[in-house]
Formats: sequence, structure tokens, C-alpha cells
Amino acid sequence: MEKCNRKSVNPIYSMCVQPSFIIGTNNEDGTDNFAPITWVSATQEESEGYLLVISMFGTKRTKQNVIRTGLLSVNLVSTEMLPLMDYFGTKHAIDGRKNDIEYGVSRGEILDIPTLDASRWVYECEVVRSVETGDSATFFCKIRNIQMDERLSPKDIFDIDLTVLDPVVYSGRYHSLDKMLGGIGDFCNPDGK
Repeated sequence: MEKCNRKSVNPIYSMCVQPSFIIGTNNEDGTDNFAPITWVSATQEESEGYLLVISMFGTKRTKQNVIRTGLLSVNLVSTEMLPLMDYFGTKHAIDGRKNDIEYGVSRGEILDIPTLDASRWVYECEVVRSVETGDSATFFCKIRNIQMDERLSPKDIFDIDLTVLDPVVYSGRYHSLDKMLGGIGDFCNPDGK
């Protein structure tokens, strides 16, 4: 491999590559609420499972709903869902119900939470702990159910073809994936030995 020529710059840039999700929650009156969130990751739980880690900034209704109920859906955004993500990101709950464009909503299969019909991968989550940092709340969530696109037939927990999910990746701008490169170990021994 060639050496990459780099330069030092002021640490103001935010190049955190993040998957894009739309979080679904229940408002106090029982109506659905959705908001885009890209601060989503995972961490190992004490047992053999893992927790989804979701951070939310500010005073948005979605954050308030998660604090109040402890329940949320985490809907992966595919490239075809970008108009919906942008809509939810620019329309605020304080302005009224977010229904100026058409989108399908169902209820979770395990938890009573709204899920987006267009999403190819949905986590149904329950908060098990949270941490406050400034104006942000970070929620550690037990995944109670995963709904995945029926075109996926994973052989193991790492066998998810992201090209089927066509996820939107966010780093200040939207990006997409165009091909699968391989699996763990495929590049250590390229000649198969």
C-alpha cells in the first residue's frame, strides 16, 4: 500500500460516517411521531447480545417521547426514503402532525410502536439505560425484535448484504453504497492460502 499524504487541519470537521435512521415514537395522544437520527451505533451487552446506542440532541419531541415511554422503532433509511427523511428533518412536531406527504405506517410486531412500511430493516427497541451529556441524551436500547427485508437470508449474524438494504450513509451529506467488497478474512490471504 502506498502512503497517504495527509495534512493537519483545524478540528472543526465532522466526518463521522453514520447510517441514517428514522426514529418512530408514540406521542402522548397516541399519534405517531418520526424524526431522522444519525447518531446510532451498537455496543456489547453483558450477556451475549448487544445494545443499540442512540444519541439525540436538543428538545425534540422524539427525544421527549423516548424519555417518557422508553420505546422506539429504529427504521433504516434506504436511498428511496431520502425524501421522507428530509421531510421529517425539516418539519417539526410543534408545527403539527407530519402528514403533508404520503407514507405507510404499521405497528411493531413485538412492541406497540410505529414503524415505517418503506424501511427494509427495523429495530423494535426498549431503553434499558440512558446517559445525559449536555443537551444530548444517549439511550442504550435492548433490541426486542428485528424486521428485515424478506430478500435477505443471512447465514450468520454478519451475513447481511447492505446492497439489498441500500442504506443512506450520512457525514454532513448523504451518500450511498454501490457494491459489497467481501467478508472478514477475504483480504488477508487474497490467493486463498
